[in-house]
Amino acid sequence: MSDLQTNTLLMVIIAILLPPLAVFLKKGVGLSLVISIILTLLFYLPGLIHALYVVLKT
Repeated sequence: MSDLQTNTLLMVIIAILLPPLAVFLKKGVGLSLVISIILTLLFYLPGLIHALYVVLKT
């Protein structure tokens, strides 16, 4: 398994457990992080979907 695949798998696991943390690690502090926090606070599933989108987007 390559380092890129391992990194992506780890980021997906983090996104499932703590969506805003995964967005922070991928994009840093910014609009994406704020959106992720708001979506996660409103309901977990939209925050999860947004985090997975950010993590898996190339």
